[in-house]
Amino acid sequence: MLAKIKSYGLYGLDGFMVTVEVDVSNGLTACDIVGLPDAAVRESRERVRAAIKNSGYTFPIGRVTVNLAPADRKKEGSIYDLAIALGILAATEQIPHELPDYVYMGELALDGSVRGINGLLPMVISAYSEGMDTFMVPEDNAKETSYIDGVTAYGISSLGEAAAFLRGEQQLEPQQKRKWSPKQLN
Repeated sequence: MLAKIKSYGLYGLDGFMVTVEVDVSNGLTACDIVGLPDAAVRESRERVRAAIKNSGYTFPIGRVTVNLAPADRKKEGSIYDLAIALGILAATEQIPHELPDYVYMGELALDGSVRGINGLLPMVISAYSEGMDTFMVPEDNAKETSYIDGVTAYGISSLGEAAAFLRGEQQLEPQQKRKWSPKQLN
């Protein structure tokens, strides 16, 4: 089955939409990531596999193909881990196949916890300028989004928490809005 989920990449200070397409099919057990990934993105298959298993879900037996589109832009870092894992869970119907139209970003630890990422703010700003207004991000980064009017962000601490939220089994409160002031620097 095929699942599609939105994420974002970073090129300098500009963000760009990345569609994470996950196809799970019969065949020899393999997990391939295509779409011009760097070494950190290619390594995500091991982080994702361990995070899925250690979160109580089943990593599929068979062929898993992950495409990070557009294929002509280099994808760097571990920011796609959460989107890849949720795409695999959706493709195997362990969570709803049709996911909310959010942007999903975050690095996964082997135990399924979600780690903060670098460059979140420019990606959120770029995504918002392209019409995306709801995000699922690491809890460590959620505060950054609170200063952007019109943006709703859910800070998550684990893959299990994200999956439970998407299945409707757990409620998450969006990050509270804040106003920036130079006085906050003191």
